[in-house]
Amino acid sequence: MDNFKNLEELYQKVLPALTTKVNELKRSNIKYINEIDIWRFLRKNYWQNSKELTLGDMVNDILSTPNHLLEEYIGLIMQNQKNKNKDNELKKEKRDNLL
Repeated sequence: MDNFKNLEELYQKVLPALTTKVNELKRSNIKYINEIDIWRFLRKNYWQNSKELTLGDMVNDILSTPNHLLEEYIGLIMQNQKNKNKDNELKKEKRDNLL
C-alpha cells in the first residue's frame, strides 16, 4: 500500500483521476461539480471508514461513482447553504426590528 505524508499529497496523487471525472461530468452537461466536490463526497461517503484502501481503489471509486450521486450530494450541500442563508437573514431581520 502506498503511504502519503498528508491528505494534500494524496489529493495531488489522485487529482488526474478527479480531473478526468470532472471532464466526464462536463460531457454530460454537468458543469457545476469540480474536483474538490468529488474528493469531499468520496472522503465522506466512501473512504471514511475504509481500511487498507489502495490508490487503485481510490482511482476506481473516482471514475466509477455514478454522476447522479454526485449531483444529489451537491444539491444537498446547496440546499443546506440556502437554508443557512435564509436563517441568517431571519436572525438579522429580527435583530434589526429590535433596534
